[in-house]
Amino acid sequence: MRADRLMTMSHPVDSAVSAVRTYIEQHRAVFLDDLTEWLRIPSVSAQPDHEPDVRRSADWLAAKLKETGFPTAEVWETPGAPAVFAEWPAEDPAAPTVLVYGHHDVQPAAPEDGWDSDPFEPVVRDNRLYARGAADDKGQVFFHTLGVRAHLAATGRTAPAVHLKLLIEGEEESGSPHFRALVEENAERLAADAVIVSDTGMWDENTPTVCTGMRGLAECEIRLYGPDQDIHSGSFGGAGPNPATAAARLVAALHDDHARVTVPGFYDGIVELTDRERELLAELPFDEGQWLSTARSYATHGEAGHSTLERIWARPTAEVNGIGGGYQGPGSKTIIPSSAMVKLSFRLVAGQDPDHVERAVRAWAAEQVPAGIRTEITFGAATRPCLTPLDHPALRSVVRAMGLAFDKPVRFTREGGSGPAADLQEVLGAPVLFLGISVPSDGWHAPNEKVELDLLLKGVETAAHLWGDLAEHWRHAP
Repeated sequence: MRADRLMTMSHPVDSAVSAVRTYIEQHRAVFLDDLTEWLRIPSVSAQPDHEPDVRRSADWLAAKLKETGFPTAEVWETPGAPAVFAEWPAEDPAAPTVLVYGHHDVQPAAPEDGWDSDPFEPVVRDNRLYARGAADDKGQVFFHTLGVRAHLAATGRTAPAVHLKLLIEGEEESGSPHFRALVEENAERLAADAVIVSDTGMWDENTPTVCTGMRGLAECEIRLYGPDQDIHSGSFGGAGPNPATAAARLVAALHDDHARVTVPGFYDGIVELTDRERELLAELPFDEGQWLSTARSYATHGEAGHSTLERIWARPTAEVNGIGGGYQGPGSKTIIPSSAMVKLSFRLVAGQDPDHVERAVRAWAAEQVPAGIRTEITFGAATRPCLTPLDHPALRSVVRAMGLAFDKPVRFTREGGSGPAADLQEVLGAPVLFLGISVPSDGWHAPNEKVELDLLLKGVETAAHLWGDLAEHWRHAP
């Protein structure tokens, strides 16, 4: 079945759907009580004082997963914060294996940041649950516990229809510094046919969507050195290279007049949007004025020939994150500075190789600086992009499951940011699918983070439908 037909097909609410909804309603109160208990643990991975809390969060989740029914639930150590691994084999050895990814650490939060209530004392107002981690990402991790129980209750199974695994990270909000190594060290136990990432969201409260891709990231700092010390601009200016000027020229040369990146080879290998994908993006209820308001900006700008959504989801970018050099204090200081710096980041799309991009940027930067300027370029660890084709059978299952839960057409988005999902795709060789129910108003990383309770339960229902659909259709995939 074509992916575009999946968006418009209707889903009758049959007895199995009714059974799932009945089970969820019967267990809603206990589910929310448990989630509230977990949200009270301030598992802030970025703050050393909360290291014991992050560990307590991992221990709590492992115990709760065992209580849910997972025969295996373990706390995995890393050089930093612990992760949680759980596994529940299917009765059918030939069933597909699915790995769910999320994270149990949260962003810092304090009442004085602007919260209307204690960020670690969850409260429900207007059918919304307010707490740090409610949406990012404890709520979206935890809906899988009730989802798998509803799946079992509705189908009469004693084990999931798929071999179900969970990997819940403890350092995502700190940049996932040990995540790839953890995946590489445990690749055999994490092996899966598909990865489901529940650390994402939907377009809005009324538009259920499935994300099909996430951009990668490469970032660098370029240091430019001229004279061995700051020198007098009157005595030496105009007769020798100025590193601050070289930095400005380098930044100015990064894009052409059409906002296209000028680094030779930068666009090599990229997977272009298909006409159908452009049509699907155009169907989203995008309001440019609202988008600008959210961005606190006054006009759109970017690569010519592409819409705003295409630019932030499906096109690679080069951004200047910082530039500096020379005197920065009040008044004037007439010098030629001895050094300058530029910080750049590159968002990458499917088909781009971060290693190739790094080599290309290094070669390009070397050509931009004049004689007498020495450069040092430092790249951080890169994140690869990931993309799931619209006709992938696992994506079809996610769309069908969400369609059953929401009783609405399901549309498609991408994610402009980057995350560790690509590490799972690269190391495990499995496609990455995104199943999230958070919406932009949930305020990730902001004061008064919340999750819409109705949507949270729709996430539960989607998960309950998904495992059976994957098991039914995977073997018959083209």
